Amino acid sequence: MENNKLIQMENITRIYKVGETQVKALGSISYSIQQGDLVAIMGPSGSGKSTLMNIIGCLDKPTEGKYFLEGEEVSTLDNNKLARIRNKKIGFVFQMFNLLSRTTALENTELPLLYSNIPGNKAKEMAFRALSVVGLEGRELHKTNQLSGGEMQRVAIARALVNNPSLLLADEPTGNLDTKTGAEIIDIFKKLNEEKNITVILVTHEHEIAQIAHKRIYLRDGEIEKEEKE
Repeated sequence: MENNKLIQMENITRIYKVGETQVKALGSISYSIQQGDLVAIMGPSGSGKSTLMNIIGCLDKPTEGKYFLEGEEVSTLDNNKLARIRNKKIGFVFQMFNLLSRTTALENTELPLLYSNIPGNKAKEMAFRALSVVGLEGRELHKTNQLSGGEMQRVAIARALVNNPSLLLADEPTGNLDTKTGAEIIDIFKKLNEEKNITVILVTHEHEIAQIAHKRIYLRDGEIEKEEKE
């Protein structure tokens, strides 16, 4: 693994206002993740997992503290710049797949490239390659309603990969899958990390899934309760 810091968080706090009440979702999180790491974020419901993932994924900004991605302080950027960073540097995989209905696996995978000014033929080539990486050769032109749950999640991973991101963020990626299919999906993340040196962050409550990670951080009440390393 390269000794190259991808993520640096310094005293990250996130406070939400609910009416007149302030709710602290994260309290003074400081943590770094190296390029090529495979990290699991764990914790009970309400521990701050989703809030932390949203900040790491540039979907939300901290109330206080600094967040650096590839050496750039992104916590101060405006929404347009954050959108560009999400498109270029971060791939997202969600529990619910979030695929467009009535469209093909190929069209879903191409979607992020529509915002990258990549010519159509090149975009198709990149999408075919990404689908091949996740084992969907021959299924590229099938529509989402013709795919199994596991195949839909593979499409979602291909879509996350298509722009060659620095970081893959997966939020409960096996939550809607049976045990066998979930294990296959987790194996894809493991191979992407080992063979392509892609940094992967898994948000999960399943200990079996978290065991593949190099590092596991446990959140409770918006704080890092403990860290385990392989």
